[in-house]
Parts: sequence; C-alpha cells; structure tokens
Amino acid sequence: MSATENIEREKQRAAEAAAELVQNGMTVGLGTGSTAAYLLPPLAARKLDIRCVATSPATSQAARELGIEVVSFVGLEAPAHLDMTIDGADEVDPAGWLVKGGGGAHTREKAVAAASDRFIVIVSANKMVEKLTPPIPLELAEFGLAGTLARLGPVRLRDVTHSPDGGVIADYTGSFDDPRALADWLSAVPGVVEHGLFPPEMVAEVLVGRGDGVERIPVTG
Repeated sequence: MSATENIEREKQRAAEAAAELVQNGMTVGLGTGSTAAYLLPPLAARKLDIRCVATSPATSQAARELGIEVVSFVGLEAPAHLDMTIDGADEVDPAGWLVKGGGGAHTREKAVAAASDRFIVIVSANKMVEKLTPPIPLELAEFGLAGTLARLGPVRLRDVTHSPDGGVIADYTGSFDDPRALADWLSAVPGVVEHGLFPPEMVAEVLVGRGDGVERIPVTG
C-alpha cells in the first residue's frame, strides 16, 4: 500500500469512528474537506433521526444526496446550539491547537465548532505535529483589502474564488512560536474576518487514524 493510500485509509477509519459517536436526535455540524467527506457515508448508513449544519455548499450537497437532513445556519431562525461538530484539521499540536482552512472554509467551520457542545476532530496520523507551522489560512474583507495586507505583513493571496460569504481567502506565511499570541494578534487586525488557528478550548476530542486502528485523544484545553 502506498503512503497516500495509507493516509486515506486512516482518514476513513477516523471518520467511521466519529460517525459512531452521533446519537439519535442530535443537531450535528459537518465539516469541509477530504477527511470530513469520509464521514458522510457511514453517518448516512446509520439512518439516524438527526439534522445537520454544513460548513460549505459542497458538504451540504453531498450530505443531502445521501439522505441527510441539512438545515441553514444563516439568520436568527438557524440553530443557536449544536450537540456535536465533526471536522478534519490540517495540523494538530500536542496541546490541541489546530490549523484549519486548507479548503478556505475556516470562518464557517469555526462558527459551527463554537456553537457545539463537542467538537470532534478527525485526522490521519500525519496531521499530528510537534509544532504548528505556516501557512495559517485567513479570510479577509474585500473592503480595505490593501490596507489589511499592509498591516498583516507576510501574506499570500490564494488564486481561488471568494468564500461563500464574500471573503478573500489568503494565507499568513510568517513564522511564529506561540499560536495563542498569533491568534490574538490576527483577531485584532482590522479587515481580518477570521483565521485558521483553533484553540484547544474549542476541541473536545481528536480521533487519529493510525494504521488499522483509531487513537482517541481527549483535549482538556
């Protein structure tokens, strides 16, 4: 088996384990990306009475095609509280800090995770790192973009369409040692809609696919 095939199997195993955590009657947040995509078939196969919130149009469409009920997370009529969110990550450090947003959906992913009682992260073993590294995904407001970029310094704009909410997708490429300090600074820069650093306090558990098994790592924050 190639390294790529092994990574995909680990993603799938972690996703299948996460699907077993969902219970009847829950409202569940669904992440975006290749790892989250592995969640949908085993979740649909359980035929639970659940409703879901999707963090991207692609996830929403894929879930509906499998018969999973998806409700809007826009406006005052949307659910204010979710029982659980399941999503992947680009990097996870030993303290439980995450880098997310490789697919550019980190603003919606963070909003959904923050509304959840439990945020379950599913990853292959190669996503576990000793130290977070750049790039850190950003969503930036189009209004005042030149000034925002000047304030941020080392940032690379992605050659992709805007986010579903109209934001410009970019990456902060500067080096850093303290993810919390960087997260606080990015959050304070005018024009930054959201960044892809997720704190440990937001994470309940990380499910790591390792070979033929799944390691469950509780995160205390």
